[in-house]
Amino acid sequence: MTDRPEDRTPSAVRPYVITRGRSDTGGEPLAWETLVMATDAAFPPSLQPEHHKILTHCQGLLSVAEVAAHLGQPPSVVQVLLSDLVAWGLIVIRPPIPPAEHTDVTMLRKVLHGLESRL
Repeated sequence: MTDRPEDRTPSAVRPYVITRGRSDTGGEPLAWETLVMATDAAFPPSLQPEHHKILTHCQGLLSVAEVAAHLGQPPSVVQVLLSDLVAWGLIVIRPPIPPAEHTDVTMLRKVLHGLESRL
């Protein structure tokens, strides 16, 4: 059964408490479309509940935005928590694929014409 929005209760814990007052990720913030996945490392018992929730949800590839939706937290909060997990080696990231350049389209056209000529 899936969670319905009306079934969810908002967290009583404020976002600045979850991030321990931090708003900076310590580096370049993760883009919302960055894919994240938990590693096979054991979860340390000293993690915050939000860190545990992230690791539980990230058994497969999820975007930062999807993780934020699962946690019911703003993406900026999730970016800080994910940066912690990356630094601790508990999460691996796959950055978004950059947009193709015009030269890539030219190569694709050549491949398409080559395939069409064989048919």
